[in-house]
Amino acid sequence: MENGLLIRLKSVTAGYESEPVLRDVDFEIYRNDFIGIVGPNGGGKTTLLKVILGLLKLFSGSVEYFLSQRTKSIGYLPQFNQVDKQFPITVLDIVLSGLMVKHKFIAQYTKKDKRRAENMLDKMGILHLKNKPIGDLSGGQMQRVFLSRAIISSPEVLLLDEPNTYVDNKFEGELYEILRELNKKMTILLVTHDLGTITSYVKTIACVNQELHYHKSNVITEKQLSAYNCPIQLITHGEVPHTVLRKHKKG
Repeated sequence: MENGLLIRLKSVTAGYESEPVLRDVDFEIYRNDFIGIVGPNGGGKTTLLKVILGLLKLFSGSVEYFLSQRTKSIGYLPQFNQVDKQFPITVLDIVLSGLMVKHKFIAQYTKKDKRRAENMLDKMGILHLKNKPIGDLSGGQMQRVFLSRAIISSPEVLLLDEPNTYVDNKFEGELYEILRELNKKMTILLVTHDLGTITSYVKTIACVNQELHYHKSNVITEKQLSAYNCPIQLITHGEVPHTVLRKHKKG
């Protein structure tokens, strides 16, 4: 679209079986957005991504797509605990599977595809692991592999569900810098609990706790979180690592 709109959710209510998790959500996603999605556990953050991916049948409402090619225009990095580490597949094949829309069968991958996958792994610093089975990887290594898989097709929209889980501190900083660079070419939605860190990288914030409140800034206060009914921990930075928690009432 001329105004850069890529995806529009209108009055979406969705959930599992007969239990709504998201209620009456309106949300618009534009080209080159970098949106941090925060909220409490069980509030609907992952459900929102599944709605955008078309993996959940809606109870009501609609999702409209204005992507150039919807089937290959959304990349997805799931939560770490959704990955089957027992599945017999190598690192290189996992990354190549990100091109599956282009090729119906692994045997059809070209030499150019394999060089592209190897270059992606090299940028992530794990090319030496290309022939390793997935079950032999550490959590941080696995996140690098699945991020490579999510972006190898150069999607218009990249969805990341808590990508810094099990990532070592060194790669966490590298990860956000990689995302900052990717955002020049694609829209990014990042689900995280680390509000303190992402404010240095994201452009806007969506607070999800059944309802969705969109904050058109990367700076958000405790008062605003309270108004959005979005009870999450606030993490601040300083010389000594610490977390700011709510005051406790005396019993």
